[in-house]
Amino acid sequence: MAANAEREFHLTIGSRFENIELVQMMVDEALAGRAIAEDVRHWIGLALREAVANAIKHGNRLEAGKRVDVGVRLGDDAVEIRVSDEGNGFDPGGVGDPLAPENRFRVDGRGIFYMRKFMDEVDYSFAPGGGTIVTLRKHLGSSSAAGQHR
Repeated sequence: MAANAEREFHLTIGSRFENIELVQMMVDEALAGRAIAEDVRHWIGLALREAVANAIKHGNRLEAGKRVDVGVRLGDDAVEIRVSDEGNGFDPGGVGDPLAPENRFRVDGRGIFYMRKFMDEVDYSFAPGGGTIVTLRKHLGSSSAAGQHR
């Protein structure tokens, strides 16, 4: 098996903020063996934490009986993280720009902004029975390996 062969991980957690640390540890461990700049790993981790926190707080409304699923696919040239919740879904376009003057002092909307800033792609989809799925992608080519982010 090649050192950088594609790997996949899956973890299901209860909707509790302390479980974010477990997810973070799993992804950190997966990224550790790769030639990825430390700051790029940091930005990936920050986007991951925001996605999981949003799934817990906004998706599952802090209901401990609801689950958050996290799937990670790590290839030679990209990492893809899928975070899904069991909530009612939402319209990502309806979240205001946190940099707009009228939103600067609001506490909501910053997580989506950070995910979009630190990852190359952020996509939303919605499960037929309810729940939001956010997919985060970071390309690990030469620009990412050099520690650059959008």
